Amino acid sequence: MALVVFTGGARSGKSAAASRLAESHGSAVVVAVAGVAVDDTEMAARIEQHRADRPSAWTTMEVAGLPIAEWLPAVPAGAVLLLDCLGTLLSDVLWGDGKQLTDETEAETLAHALTDALAARAGDTIIVTNEVGMGVVPVSTSGRLFRDVLGRANARLVAHADAAYLVVCGHSIDLCAAPTDPVWPTHE
Repeated sequence: MALVVFTGGARSGKSAAASRLAESHGSAVVVAVAGVAVDDTEMAARIEQHRADRPSAWTTMEVAGLPIAEWLPAVPAGAVLLLDCLGTLLSDVLWGDGKQLTDETEAETLAHALTDALAARAGDTIIVTNEVGMGVVPVSTSGRLFRDVLGRANARLVAHADAAYLVVCGHSIDLCAAPTDPVWPTHE
């Protein structure tokens, strides 16, 4: 069982890198997506493009509104689970079905349950997620809550990951090779 995380900014190439890795595995692939609101045609087009870019043999599960305890066990242990993406799924968990979650402690609890379940999965898992810490501070309370909770969820997943990559301009940088603690430079 391996857990691999791909993070990066919008249009960085993280989904493509994750798909290439999943395809190279040689196993069946199940792609879990949160889906899209009925009236969001732009997001629907983005999701459809991602589907068109994937091999036709892959199975897609739309998991919006479903508790992870319901859909995660339905993914066969021998299949690679490709979750694309954690940010969209977490947004659905926090605000789907008209929820108005504003409590950071409750949001953290829900995010921990989600990331812990994914990290404990018995099969190979690839997670695509958004790197949210490099942009401007969101203007809204819910935007800041989302950024903070997803940022911590990403760090939590990477701490459990067997491999983690930051994708920038289509290139994957190995995060596990980077030090977690800064080191004071020495001059010899």
